[in-house]
Amino acid sequence: MDKNIDIDLSSIFVIFGGTGDLTKRKLIPAIFSLMYEERLPENFTIVAIGRREKTNQQYRDEMYESAKQFCRFSLNDKLWNKFSKRIFYKNFDFTSDNKGYRNLDLFLEKMDTKYLTGGKRLYYLAVAPEFFEGIIRNLKNNDMLKKSTGWQRIMVEKPFGSSLETARTLNYNISKLIHEEDIFRIDHYLGKEMIQNILAIRFGNSLFEPLWNANYIDNIQITSNELLGVENRGGYYENAGILKDMLQNHLLQMLTMIAMEPPVDLSPESIRDEKVKVLRSLRPFTQESFNEDIVRGQYGEGTSNDVEMVGYRQEVNVSPSSNTDTFIAIKTYIDNFRFGGVPIYIRAGKRMDTKSTEIVIQFKKLPGINYYKEFDQIGHNLLVLKIQPEEGFFFRINAKKPGNEFKMEKVELDYCQSCKYVNDSPEAYERLILEASRNNTSLFTRWDELEYSWKFIESIEKGIENSNNALNYPNYKAGTAGPLAAIDLIEKDGRQWWNTASD
Repeated sequence: MDKNIDIDLSSIFVIFGGTGDLTKRKLIPAIFSLMYEERLPENFTIVAIGRREKTNQQYRDEMYESAKQFCRFSLNDKLWNKFSKRIFYKNFDFTSDNKGYRNLDLFLEKMDTKYLTGGKRLYYLAVAPEFFEGIIRNLKNNDMLKKSTGWQRIMVEKPFGSSLETARTLNYNISKLIHEEDIFRIDHYLGKEMIQNILAIRFGNSLFEPLWNANYIDNIQITSNELLGVENRGGYYENAGILKDMLQNHLLQMLTMIAMEPPVDLSPESIRDEKVKVLRSLRPFTQESFNEDIVRGQYGEGTSNDVEMVGYRQEVNVSPSSNTDTFIAIKTYIDNFRFGGVPIYIRAGKRMDTKSTEIVIQFKKLPGINYYKEFDQIGHNLLVLKIQPEEGFFFRINAKKPGNEFKMEKVELDYCQSCKYVNDSPEAYERLILEASRNNTSLFTRWDELEYSWKFIESIEKGIENSNNALNYPNYKAGTAGPLAAIDLIEKDGRQWWNTASD
């Protein structure tokens, strides 16, 4: 870890939205795992805020059940009792109750004194985006963001705004209340182990970096397929769709890690500077390219493993005539010197036939092999980064098949990280909480990253608004590989989608 990064982690973790699903499924299990691995000091304290009336013990009992279900480590009563004594619950209406904030501040000061946390506070906003500004404003008005000792930081969940305009407005209003360097905008994909490994693979191996350009790379594919539908998130999904739920944040962030130039060093700002350059270089869509290079979809009724699944329009809190996208596939380009002319194919969908998030780098075939008839069935060289559910990567090359005849076969140099380190890979939220406490901003999205990603998404939204193509939703069955048009999108270029999870 960089010596300049603050490793004094004695602090109070304040969760707004303490009774929500995110807190139960991700935050409390993540903090317990950090405690389990002795990554946090014993005086790291949790204060959860919610609107429902509960005692500390009632809240602790509820979190115990959640941690038992979702934590990657087994719970035992002795360890949990030690951990739970540092969990406290306060109930008040954080949207309007100014007295509640004053009482909270007094309570946190008592915790500072009792546990020697020195005014250091990490405020986590596990609430809907419309509450971000109000909570931060209340914290500011009650002098909870400018303590004489310690640091105070804000962690906010996605989505940050619902459009370029709303994101700019939200950022403008928040930046008047707290400095940019104290805002930690979360994209939990950046906390995944294999996303972090991209930098190590690219810049730690002399084999790849000389080939990492348009001279040797044929195309780049990023895929994120989910077996699940929208589940109980119909209300949110009606406003976000796959475009804002996945493409604007997770998928574009993965692209920046793959396509960024080598930073001058591995400090947070140097890394984020290079990521912004990628987003600035993304070619925006015109109406013509929108019609040619984008496929949208929505799942209908289907079956998977003999289980009947409803269509998107039959999900809870979804309009029966909804045209919200649950699938998108695009072809785009990065208009810079390194990747000029290399097509970037990105696709994501819900209720697909496999669960898989991966990045595939397909290298060009050598021109000389056209002269060898024995190589007529030779495969493509691929570097595949497997993000989830398996973690690892493999490099696919060609070699002679054993035997008397000269026949070629595919060979994979495979590294299965999740096989080698069983249950030893931290969850994304563990890393994000830990690094925010350390003031390591490299895993979080800077405002200019968001701004340029929203500009790219806005070019797609304009295409949707101006499109004359009538939507015939649903256009793919749940449990399938998505709309057939997505296959045509890449096959018309003489290429194919790689799905190594089912190859």
